[in-house]
Amino acid sequence: MNISLGIFVDTHTRAIVQGITGAQGRFHTELMLNYATQIVAGVTPGKGGTQVHNVPVYDTVEEALQEHKADASVIFVPAPFAAEAAFEALDGGLKTLVIITEHIPVRDAVQVMARAKQQGAVVVGPNTPGIIAPGECKLGIMPAHVFRRGIVGIASRSGTLTYEIAWGLSTMGLGQSVCIGLGGDPVVGLSFADVLREFEGDEHTEAVVLIGEIGGNLEEQAAEFISTEGYAKPVVAFVAGRTAPSGRRMGHAGAIVMGRAGTAQSKIEAFKAAGVGVAEKPSDVAKMLTEMLKGKDIFGGAESET
Repeated sequence: MNISLGIFVDTHTRAIVQGITGAQGRFHTELMLNYATQIVAGVTPGKGGTQVHNVPVYDTVEEALQEHKADASVIFVPAPFAAEAAFEALDGGLKTLVIITEHIPVRDAVQVMARAKQQGAVVVGPNTPGIIAPGECKLGIMPAHVFRRGIVGIASRSGTLTYEIAWGLSTMGLGQSVCIGLGGDPVVGLSFADVLREFEGDEHTEAVVLIGEIGGNLEEQAAEFISTEGYAKPVVAFVAGRTAPSGRRMGHAGAIVMGRAGTAQSKIEAFKAAGVGVAEKPSDVAKMLTEMLKGKDIFGGAESET
């Protein structure tokens, strides 16, 4: 999928929250607001006319968009109804959907991605911690205190490893331009290659971190993209699950190894063949990037975000 529309959020992003009155929606809406994200409205059928953290709630996306301008939606709707919520957001013309919900039925997810592609929209997730542009905007559930503004773009299949590696980068003065959780379900909207393409054209991103895991072939696709495109920016990868047994699902629904396909070793070999630096452990990522970026002003404009 050739993503040409911006997937990077900033201070101008205006979002709605679908499922805002649920426990998770309510909790994370407050955290997003505290991060100065512009949450302009919430949507929960049957809860129209109420408020959550002073954010007005509507019964439908259509009603919300009649009263507020928005370009993104964060979806906390339970899995059986998440596809319907996504269709509603897409029909409303929203161009960035961040689907936090996990374990959406595969058929539903395929239909959502097809509709999004038809309408030129970007889907982050499902089963994603979201997306954050440090110091500007957060859509999702990422813990904001581990990130700081800077020049490293992160794309990841693992939420917890994203936080660990981002914190390691931040403590070494390597802030982040944007961090994107691709999602842990079998069918997700964005691939590593999609995000790499965006990072390559982003003037604020000077280096890239890819955080992969066992299962699927997104990492191999990324390696092929880097190799065939002659990727210009430094890339460091970390692949989780080196000791995972074959045939057993580990954590995410997309993380399953069958034979040698989808193993950590096959992904590591693909990255190395493409000239990508591969970290042995998460703490090595910041060290490797620091070495790669020697001579660059990696601290320029970086500000701590807590």
